[in-house]
Formats: sequence, C-alpha cells, structure tokens
Amino acid sequence: MPPYYTYILRCADGTLYTGWTDNLEKRLDAHNKGVGSRYTRARLPAELAYKEEFASKSEAMRRERAIKKMTRAVKQRLLEGTSE
Repeated sequence: MPPYYTYILRCADGTLYTGWTDNLEKRLDAHNKGVGSRYTRARLPAELAYKEEFASKSEAMRRERAIKKMTRAVKQRLLEGTSE
C-alpha cells in the first residue's frame, strides 16, 4: 500500500489550502496546472507548505478534516512547527 499524505498548500494570495493524496508530487503538479481544485485554480501558483504521512487513507482524511477545522492562527503555528 502506498503512503497517504495530508498536506497544506500556500497559495499566491497567501491563503492556505488543505487536502489529502496518495501521490504528493502528482497532486501538487495538478494544483499548479489548474486542475487540482477550483479553490487553488484561482490562486496560483501554490507551494507545498506542510505535509504529514499516514499508512491509511482514512487516517489522512481524518487529519485533513481536523486541520480544516483549525483557525488560521493554529494552522500557521503548525506550519512553523510550534503546535499541532
């Protein structure tokens, strides 16, 4: 089984986008080609700001949901490595 990832992208306008994937490189490429998501399509380019690796899809999806519920300030601390 491939590893699964939860990731945060920093978009060109400074906003953050959170998602999950089983192929981080391919997914980041898709985002930057404008086919990754509607949200990032209008905010290109996007760069990888954070990632976590998981053994299962469900774990990655669960972490994505948890991160999406965080405030921007908490996400910022996560990116800086000072909080989870």
